[in-house]
Amino acid sequence: MSGPEKKICIILNPAAKGERARNLSEKLRRHLPGCRLVLTRRPGHAQELARGLALEGVDTVVAAGGDGTVNEVVNGIVDFGVQLGILPVGTVNVFAMEMGIPADLRQASEIVLEGHVRELDVACANQRHFIQLAGVGFDAETVQATDLNFKKMVGPLSYVLAAMHVAAQKPPQLHVVCDNRREIEGCFVLVGNGRFYGGPFEFFPEADMQDGKMDVCVFKKRTHFDLLRYFQGIMSGSHTRFDDVEYLKARRIVVTADRKVPFEVDGELQGGTPVIFTVKKKLLPVLVPGLHRR
Repeated sequence: MSGPEKKICIILNPAAKGERARNLSEKLRRHLPGCRLVLTRRPGHAQELARGLALEGVDTVVAAGGDGTVNEVVNGIVDFGVQLGILPVGTVNVFAMEMGIPADLRQASEIVLEGHVRELDVACANQRHFIQLAGVGFDAETVQATDLNFKKMVGPLSYVLAAMHVAAQKPPQLHVVCDNRREIEGCFVLVGNGRFYGGPFEFFPEADMQDGKMDVCVFKKRTHFDLLRYFQGIMSGSHTRFDDVEYLKARRIVVTADRKVPFEVDGELQGGTPVIFTVKKKLLPVLVPGLHRR
């Protein structure tokens, strides 16, 4: 259990506004009494806050939000030895799912207070750290093509429509080199630190967040038919055996392309190719459920 001397701070991304945001803040203060609570005001603010708290000497920074909030907090505290806590109050929090952290706020708060820690690998795309997943090509192009106002109106359907639009266009030619071995060509690439992507979809069945390696899926086609086939393979756990999918592990991945192709980390656009992926083994202490909860 965390003693009263332990400094815990919660960074909340108040996606909800007004009364809903106030209710959420009150719940957090009730479930984690004595913990400091700060709210983000703009994109990138969680990273600034997290870094400032790490410099202050805070022991634990808790990311209350979705995967984007977690990514910002990770980039703020990485290399400081600060513990990361997770409260999945955002729309999507795949990392919480990966760690077995429940969506119930009271139960997730108890995990923070219990203090069970796992030292996890942290991956990096160029200069941006990520904890769960990155993608080059199709998924990043889909994020890029999604209109934010339309997303607010129709929700996840906006990604589906954007994906259909991207799939109809000529795909880029990506060149992927893992650990200085042979070059693999494909249309889009996913790089995983954990198993899941986009929800309970196990893109990387062999992923281990403590092995010092990233898992890589190189997809060689991306017509509407092929994307449907890949998705069916992912649902059945057979996609890594497809002839047009390369699945491997690597400590260093270099992706170049025949044109500027966007990449994303933990669901947020970060730039374009070329991109170099690296990994730091067991760098980040993360608060996770104890064995009795699993």
